[in-house]
Amino acid sequence: MTSVAADALSPPRRWAALAVLSLAVLVLAVDNTVLYLAVPSLTADLAPTANEILWIGDVYSLALAGLLIVAGSLADRVGRKRLLLLGAAAFGAASLFAALSTSPTMLIAARLLLGVAAATLMPSTLSLIRTIFTDPAERTRAIAVWAAAASGGAAVGPLVGGALLEHFSWGAVFLINVPIMVLLIVFGAWLLPESRDPAPGPFDPVSALLSMTAIVPVVWAIKHTVSAGVDVLGLAALLAGAVMGVVFVRRQRRLTVPLIDVSLFARPAFSGAVFAGFMAVFALIGTLFFFSQYLQLVRGFSPLQAGLGELPTTLSAVAVVAVVGWLSRRLGLGRAIATSLLLVSAGLAAVAVAEGFSSYLWLALALIPLGLGVGLAQTLTTDAVVSSVPPRRAGAASAISETALELGVAMGVAVLGSVVSLVYRGWLDLPADLSAEHRAAVTDSLAAGTHPLDPGSPVLDGARAAFTVAMQTTSLIAAAVTLAAAVVAWRTIPSSSAAPVGDVGRTGAATRSD
Repeated sequence: MTSVAADALSPPRRWAALAVLSLAVLVLAVDNTVLYLAVPSLTADLAPTANEILWIGDVYSLALAGLLIVAGSLADRVGRKRLLLLGAAAFGAASLFAALSTSPTMLIAARLLLGVAAATLMPSTLSLIRTIFTDPAERTRAIAVWAAAASGGAAVGPLVGGALLEHFSWGAVFLINVPIMVLLIVFGAWLLPESRDPAPGPFDPVSALLSMTAIVPVVWAIKHTVSAGVDVLGLAALLAGAVMGVVFVRRQRRLTVPLIDVSLFARPAFSGAVFAGFMAVFALIGTLFFFSQYLQLVRGFSPLQAGLGELPTTLSAVAVVAVVGWLSRRLGLGRAIATSLLLVSAGLAAVAVAEGFSSYLWLALALIPLGLGVGLAQTLTTDAVVSSVPPRRAGAASAISETALELGVAMGVAVLGSVVSLVYRGWLDLPADLSAEHRAAVTDSLAAGTHPLDPGSPVLDGARAAFTVAMQTTSLIAAAVTLAAAVVAWRTIPSSSAAPVGDVGRTGAATRSD
């Protein structure tokens, strides 16, 4: 395995290394959303319940969110390149397991393993960028490319899935990962430098366990409460997660070498950036999870057409690379992040309106500000976070940013997905003479009801109308939440500096001298 000092890399090799790292995050982002288009065919093959569909969608991100902090700390210790290559091999193996799944339970387990493997990949990508690109302006451009791969990958996932599902079974959306991981391992071993914390201090397994037990119960509690209502189980899980979170924070404050430097969250630029990144991804992924189903099941798009239908989100997210530097210089960090969230909110509101129009053109136009806003938010918030710590702590800082993003994915699918299900069932008006079997299928989900009923059935037409109302309601809720986040960002994140984003991150959040 080649090991070269990051500061010894020539400019061409630095950008070639960035291409490898962007490929890694692109695949992980695609894997977050590529499954969405496969839900109808997967439902026909494996017959999962609505709850199982939600778990298939969010267990991947839940595992990622729960393990990223631990993986970021390990990357600083064992080497970021080494952990990335090991994670790529594990991700390829888990993808093969997912492609061969024969039951919903098996697929959920495979998605869990994919999340575990992805957790070893994600912190290394961003922390290597932090150590490879030492010039702040150059690093901002590199992170913009990284963020474009992340946000663009989330949007291009349905396109990849659609192209594959036109010719192959749903398992192909996982099988495609295997050759990509092989390429990642080969070129990563050749191009990437090795970097680690030269004096990482002892690893604290108790903190690692506490970080996971703080995140997982809270997400489960929210998902359970939205779908089943307030009960003792949900409240107990929420309380348990909150208690574990308090214990985790108190332990980090006492440790000489903490898993997370929680004092960073006292700085408005840092905590505000983490929150803004979380909210942008929460809104995007939570909406896209059911938007692909809406295009297929309500508008009658084929999987490939549905993927192409989401292409405006991808293209606008990629366009961020050209404008992020100018925007951050003109507005300053806080106002630029707030503006990006305003774009997300406007895009979601426009999507809600356009879903009621017959022409797809209005939907395409609504997706542009959504993708642009999410791409801007990811670039600005990520650069602010990773620029706030010295290079040797890059893995831990990257893990904080990515944990917020992946937690946003999990929470978006769990919360907004559950809201879609609740509103859909609330608007269903089923005839009294409908058979118990058909009633159960339609009530479970629109995807489940599509298979036993005739495509022209009035019952199915009513279910499509109910699903459209559910999508519109959920989009407006996401827009309102994102608008509130924009106000918070505007008021809490400093905007006084006119420097590039990388410099703002260092002045807005205290840089540790260790």
